[in-house]
Amino acid sequence: MCEEIRFSTRTIMTPGPVEAHPVVLREMSLEVLGQYDPQFRQIMRRVQKMLKQHFQIPNGHALAVDGSSRAGLEAGMYSLVEKGDKVLIPAYGRFAYLLAEIAERAGAEVILYEKEWDGPFLQESIIDKIKETQPKLVAMVHGETASGQVQELDQIGKYCQENDVLFMVDMVATFGGMPTKVEEWGVDLAVAGTQKCVSVPAGLAFVAWSDRADQIIESRFQKELGLGAEARNERFILSNYLDLSQLKVYWSDTPINHHTEATNLIYAAHAGLRMLLEEGMDNVYYRHKLNEKALIAGLTAMGLKLYGNLETKLPTVNAVLIPKGVDANEVKKFMLDQFGVEIAGSFGPLVGKVLRIGNMGYSSRRENVLHVLGALESTLIRYGAKVNQGDAVQAALNVYLDVQK
Repeated sequence: MCEEIRFSTRTIMTPGPVEAHPVVLREMSLEVLGQYDPQFRQIMRRVQKMLKQHFQIPNGHALAVDGSSRAGLEAGMYSLVEKGDKVLIPAYGRFAYLLAEIAERAGAEVILYEKEWDGPFLQESIIDKIKETQPKLVAMVHGETASGQVQELDQIGKYCQENDVLFMVDMVATFGGMPTKVEEWGVDLAVAGTQKCVSVPAGLAFVAWSDRADQIIESRFQKELGLGAEARNERFILSNYLDLSQLKVYWSDTPINHHTEATNLIYAAHAGLRMLLEEGMDNVYYRHKLNEKALIAGLTAMGLKLYGNLETKLPTVNAVLIPKGVDANEVKKFMLDQFGVEIAGSFGPLVGKVLRIGNMGYSSRRENVLHVLGALESTLIRYGAKVNQGDAVQAALNVYLDVQK
């Protein structure tokens, strides 16, 4: 006979998932409503409205896709890209290569523009590459969690808007933790998810897109055969489940049957998005910056160094260089086993060189910052690293106490 699920309480300080907010978990446990129940459709309307507020796209479109953030990336790419289209992907970290993988599977001619992972691109260099390659779509990452770096987007978006190039951006690591000005920055399609700064369990992707992108998406609409033989389309979107043209109708006031909605995850998204707005987005961004400042102060006081360009550091992720002779996996395991604190390693060329400490959503709290610093210091001492003992937590406390003066 199977036992009930039981596990130890954890302090989750990874770059995703994060700790779910207690209000989110409570609202997730509400009774199930049918997907066409008028009360549930009203909840969906409010989620769409809040998504447009968070993405800062008042004149565009937004909805949630059932699946992790990756489902949103696939939905966006498959809905915009047709076989043979040129897609330029500037890569300064691991998740640009995911965009390339998805674009390739969508039939695109992928043009990778690569650099070291220690910082983002100069916007001018991407614009020059657009001029050189003449793509239909530029797809890139706003906040790269593998390296803890963030890319400026406004000039790239402006050029794309002025030169009939579509601009798609992965905002998974930044949405809800720092400004994501989709319309102002000229982004045509943006993707985020629930499991990071929104403090909701993984399971939904958020997608927002411009009217310009919508023209392409609508032009590829095809109704499922089981719903009628009309509206067939030679340019149909290759994925049925991730077809934004069908999902847009499903989320409309006159929905077609598409999938069975994950109603309780929609409740959770509603709660997470609502609480961010109630806190006030300026306050949300300030909280993340304050906790980042405290983390950096503590890590620096310990004698550790951060990876990459500090001028372009991502507020929601701290990539910490591992002291020589210390095994990253052993550090992660010891912190989890002995302190109940979870942090992460990295990918590709940074495997074994960098530990990543998240600063996202409900996990971005003072008690978590102090806990992770104390756990990391004690663990590094245990494994023989030369760190400044006793300084990390005090340095972080100084940041918090200075604010209270």
